[in-house]
Amino acid sequence: MTHGELLTEPRARTSVQSAWLRGKLTSTCDLECSSNRSGAMSFGYRGVRWAALPAMLLLSLLGEPRCLLAAEPNSLPAPPIISCLSGEHATTIATCGQGWLEEINGYRVLHLKGSPYEMGYQHGALLRASVHKNLDNLLRVKGDQTLVEFAGLKLKPRSVIEMIMKIQEPFVPEKYTQEMAGLAAGAGLAADDIRVANFIPELFHCSGFAISGSATADGTLYHGRVLDYAVDWGLQEHAVVIVAEPDEGFPFVNISYAGFVGSVTGMNAQQISIGEMGGGGLGNWEGVPMAQLMREVLQTADTLDDAIAVFQNHPRTCQYFYVIADGKTGDSVGMEATWEKVDVIRAGEAHPLLPHAVEHCALLSAGDRYHELVRRVKAGTGSFDAHAALGLMARPVAMSSNLHNVLFEPASTRFWVSNAGLDGRPAAEQPYYAFQLTELLARQPDPAAPALAMQPQEN
Repeated sequence: MTHGELLTEPRARTSVQSAWLRGKLTSTCDLECSSNRSGAMSFGYRGVRWAALPAMLLLSLLGEPRCLLAAEPNSLPAPPIISCLSGEHATTIATCGQGWLEEINGYRVLHLKGSPYEMGYQHGALLRASVHKNLDNLLRVKGDQTLVEFAGLKLKPRSVIEMIMKIQEPFVPEKYTQEMAGLAAGAGLAADDIRVANFIPELFHCSGFAISGSATADGTLYHGRVLDYAVDWGLQEHAVVIVAEPDEGFPFVNISYAGFVGSVTGMNAQQISIGEMGGGGLGNWEGVPMAQLMREVLQTADTLDDAIAVFQNHPRTCQYFYVIADGKTGDSVGMEATWEKVDVIRAGEAHPLLPHAVEHCALLSAGDRYHELVRRVKAGTGSFDAHAALGLMARPVAMSSNLHNVLFEPASTRFWVSNAGLDGRPAAEQPYYAFQLTELLARQPDPAAPALAMQPQEN
């Protein structure tokens, strides 16, 4: 077969648990549904530990054929970059309390500041139209699809999520409940709609890497994050860079979408960056939602050990994998966190699921994408700068469902973001927008911009 030829790998759909028991790291995108040995699929309620059925069925809407594009051995495309590092081409859209929304070179940047409720209200008010449109699509258009008819009951995505949320409710930190309440008030939506929509990130899956020391041209740490998800759900239309300054905790940037308060990709002012990849264990929901744990890292972690401790010290849900990096030390880790354990793999260490150790690197992906990522890093070791590191996220390391890519340079707080096209083309094939967190935190809104009223929280 020649380079550039399309490879389609036939495979049997399988449960996360069986894939994990076989010792193969399988992304949640490779799953359709799960059954027990008798072939029956079941779920429980509240105190009963769930079988994997509801989330498996929800994931079946999001999967894609596992197609790989054979790449030329050492050819990484040079992505175009749009600079957003100065006040040029920036327009303040509106302000609300201490929050404000601007557009820089066509990319929306949402500045939030204050208490959890205040930040939520600013979010909802300043992105009101986008929050409405995003949630309407997620909860009513996509959410009205029937996943399966079971024992005469037609299960739909929303009903599945609401059942899972009943289990997670006792574990959600109050500050995030307050922020979602503020978002609902600011957007003029029901609080239940906001809570249901904020479960969606629990299903994200992806790849990630951190390279530093001898792997890069000058020792600089680069942390890449590839988010592969259902581009046909239209989240990319509502992409936003959120710059948050909470009353309690560190300022941070959250690469997100209108209506979401948790994080799946972010970096804080203390130079800690984090991204995740979905794994197995679906059905184990008795813990803090993954996106809120990641948000907790951004808001509270000053060191790499602080970030790891967030996962060690809180009850967790399903199996997720993380790459976490610290720009102050140049250190990074890969991490597996499940409801039962937290395993940390330091940069340069091998693991049975990640057997190809590369010095000063933490490389995380699944199957052939992992092998291609390792090959690319080894081929370019010692020469990576920011531009070359962006190339590591090109197809096929990024899947065709590539929703966003982000490269962090934590020591400088610079970062580069690309999003899937509105036509569904993967983020890896789109331009990158270049930002710097310290510069964004120093920016001020145009005093002549429209001001939206900030409503106080009702007691």
